[in-house]
Amino acid sequence: MPEPPPLFAALPEQYFAGILAAAAAARGQPGPPLVDLGRGNPDLPPPGHAVEALRAAAANTAGVAIHGYPPFSGLPELRAAIAEHYAREHGVALDPDREVAVVPGTKTGIMLATLAAAGPRDGVLLPDPGYPDYRSAVALADAHEVALPLDPTARHQPDLDAVPAAERDRARLLVLNYPSNPCAVCAAPGTFAAAVAFAHAHGTWLLNDLAYGFLAFDGRRAESVLEIEGARDVAIELWSPSKIYGMAGWRIGFAVGAAELVGRIQTLLDHTTAGVFSALQHGLVAALRGDQAHVAIRREVYGLRRDALVGALRAAGAEIDAPEGTFYAWWRPPAGLDAARLLAEHRVAVAPGEGFGARGAGWVRLSLALPDAEVALGAERVAQAVAEALSARAGAAPSP
Repeated sequence: MPEPPPLFAALPEQYFAGILAAAAAARGQPGPPLVDLGRGNPDLPPPGHAVEALRAAAANTAGVAIHGYPPFSGLPELRAAIAEHYAREHGVALDPDREVAVVPGTKTGIMLATLAAAGPRDGVLLPDPGYPDYRSAVALADAHEVALPLDPTARHQPDLDAVPAAERDRARLLVLNYPSNPCAVCAAPGTFAAAVAFAHAHGTWLLNDLAYGFLAFDGRRAESVLEIEGARDVAIELWSPSKIYGMAGWRIGFAVGAAELVGRIQTLLDHTTAGVFSALQHGLVAALRGDQAHVAIRREVYGLRRDALVGALRAAGAEIDAPEGTFYAWWRPPAGLDAARLLAEHRVAVAPGEGFGARGAGWVRLSLALPDAEVALGAERVAQAVAEALSARAGAAPSP
């Protein structure tokens, strides 16, 4: 048989598929039930009124309005509803016809946005540590990946002045993700403004992945990059209902912002997909336009889980920053403790930091997207592992 095209050799290993496989293999081994803190699959269900709107739409079999091909550009009322959301949450007035594209899941949006912005050998600046599938998008575009280091001593914010001059001139896309997966921090004051200025100065598109925009703790607010003056000319944002509404399996999201780049994404959609099932779109309209009280309840649930996890680890002697946002914690275990040992000896699966970039080495990502009891059990086991590692290290230290 013919060899696969070169693209397949360029694609990185699918990181999350590996995590799922490792957890599944461990689950089949004898021992206490596995606690999987490795995957961020939202455990809180969608709001009831959204599910009911989906059900009612799906039950409509008259004509082809629901079960026929949906509009390639999405239902007009859905694009209008996301524009209303941005006006309400961010004070940003979007044109639903030119500045909103409905995509079949934000992961697909990442791929399409990268293809729309960068071509062969163009530079794409990616956060390191960062979401692994950004690298997949760069490979699909046959572009050139440039690491944008996020230093923990600088609260995991990018230093754009440190980007080499040659890479600045080559860059066609700058990718940010705040609140950050995996670093669990929000954008610091000035981060988005610096990114917008960089994009204008170097002729670069700017993408912010706002997948966790609702999930910021301790009174913080996760702003949209589109709130920054001048952003609408150079920036787009990916917005997802997966976490805010518990709709990860619905596979629907949005690319919003700069009309030129949104238009390119829509052109790619026209050539690659046939839209998103209309009943799902009606359900999402109901979620966007309905009572938002449940969003605050979700934030509170994840916040309590965060406090339980951080408190347990700190009580065991671990050094861990309380997450500023997302439903993850980003943690550097003490010497002698890593993801493999947690899985093999303590029956806790976590996401190894190496999969998020070179600067993730030595770190792990812990998910809070599990029922309270499982988070508590996982925290208890990790805390015990920390206590054992610290005790072993103290016992091995030479006497003064």
